[in-house]
Amino acid sequence: MQLVINTYGSYLQKNGDCFKVKTDEKVFEVSCKKVSSILISTAAYITTDAIKMAVENNIDIVFIDEFGDPYGRVWHSKLGSTTLIRRKQFEIAETEEGFNLALEWVRTKFNNQIDFLKRLRQTRPHRSAEITSYTEKLQNVMSGLENISGTIIGECRSTIMGIEGSGGRIYFEALSSLMPERFRFDGRSRNPAKDEFNALLNYSYGVLYSKVEKACIIAGLDPYVGFIHTDHYNKKSLVFDLIENYRIWADEVVVNLFASRKAKVEHFDKIPNGLTLNKEGKAVLLTDFNSFMDESIRYKGRNIKRDNIIQFDCHRIANSLIGDKDETR
Repeated sequence: MQLVINTYGSYLQKNGDCFKVKTDEKVFEVSCKKVSSILISTAAYITTDAIKMAVENNIDIVFIDEFGDPYGRVWHSKLGSTTLIRRKQFEIAETEEGFNLALEWVRTKFNNQIDFLKRLRQTRPHRSAEITSYTEKLQNVMSGLENISGTIIGECRSTIMGIEGSGGRIYFEALSSLMPERFRFDGRSRNPAKDEFNALLNYSYGVLYSKVEKACIIAGLDPYVGFIHTDHYNKKSLVFDLIENYRIWADEVVVNLFASRKAKVEHFDKIPNGLTLNKEGKAVLLTDFNSFMDESIRYKGRNIKRDNIIQFDCHRIANSLIGDKDETR
């Protein structure tokens, strides 16, 4: 489970082999063996004993801002695996192998979006023709990936990102059209979000970023060495690349919050130039998001929780880099 500290002034400490959380309203304990990560999204106190127990039990402590973006984490100082993985990662960054990996992730993103729209169409038969039109537009944009010339990512980066951008505009226009009229939105807006949908989506993506970064570290991948996203100071380029495979999970959770009428206007606070999720809104989102991630689905021939798929994929990538074919299937 993910332990979420979401109440201002919470106090996190160690009590035996349990994490003890105190707030003004209640006190509760949870065994460290049941905790996979700790997410702190507000001003809170944490003891060094609690930090030490988290480190010793491979539990990362992630600090996220009001928009859901991780700005820091406490993690052990060991490499996740052999340094050879990172060396190979550097080697393929500008090669055909890196190019093929990058294209695979972009195709996965498009296919996830198309599949999601088709599933939404099944429960909205009166909108079938409209949704079909959007899926066809996405497929047409996606086909542009097959026409990219060159095998070096540096030569094609702008073209790939342009195709992604075109597809994103179509996809989010489709999602907006399916929202209750009160919650329709005009494209993506980041921090701050201009509307309720993007406020929820930005926060969900922020939580996903922390999960992808953790999976990279455990697998021995360098989060800062990407293929599509370029290297900049303190930019976790590989995390930005890999998350494209999993954004659909956040999309689905957020769409379902509106479809089930769980998302309400009182879950958002106005801030300069936009909106932000308040404490109640974060609790509603994280409850559904964590339940969704804890579900098992069929993936590459096995039943596996969504939350473990990211780690599974990162290990598969790492093993492919060092030529361990038995572990990449």
